[in-house]
Amino acid sequence: MIDNAGSRLAVGIVLLGIGIALTLEARLGISPFDVLHQGIARQTGLSIGTVVILVGLAILLLWIPLRQRLGVGTVINALTVGALIDLGVWLLPAPDALAVRWLYLTGGIVVTGLGMGLYISAGLGPGPRDGLMTGIAARGHPIWLVRTGLEATALVIGWGLGGDVGIGTVVFAFSIGPIGHYFIELLDIEEPAMDLGPGTAAE
Repeated sequence: MIDNAGSRLAVGIVLLGIGIALTLEARLGISPFDVLHQGIARQTGLSIGTVVILVGLAILLLWIPLRQRLGVGTVINALTVGALIDLGVWLLPAPDALAVRWLYLTGGIVVTGLGMGLYISAGLGPGPRDGLMTGIAARGHPIWLVRTGLEATALVIGWGLGGDVGIGTVVFAFSIGPIGHYFIELLDIEEPAMDLGPGTAAE
């Protein structure tokens, strides 16, 4: 069991990067926000990891009017997850066989869920996108509605920009929350007060 907050943060972020890279290499559809990241990457020629970092930093600017406070985990997340995604995409071979692509997708979702559970349980600050969600929800809006609105917006814009939407997008959206909860309970980690609804990857 990883019982140190700093260790949970570090391991969780590494696993987030690897898990997202696996879902990207599966080419079966990716999470709603990653559809946005991929679409921007394809339009600009930047790597998807670079886009993840830039979008995360831009979202942090939106925290200012919402009066959200940064945590050390927030900053580390914003600056490193994208680089780890690029590293994972570079290291992982892109499979052609459909069965292997499904293994990548399911493995990526499980690894992302484990990383999410470790990262969130560290309690050192939400990721940029989750912080935006909770900041808006704190203004009196239902958190499920805010989450759905943000991810639907990211999905539609990303799809319009050429991001991959597929069965994997649906599988990711409806499985990542329960898997994250499962790992929190499995590792006997006290869960902080943060919603783990569909579609999040603690980014």
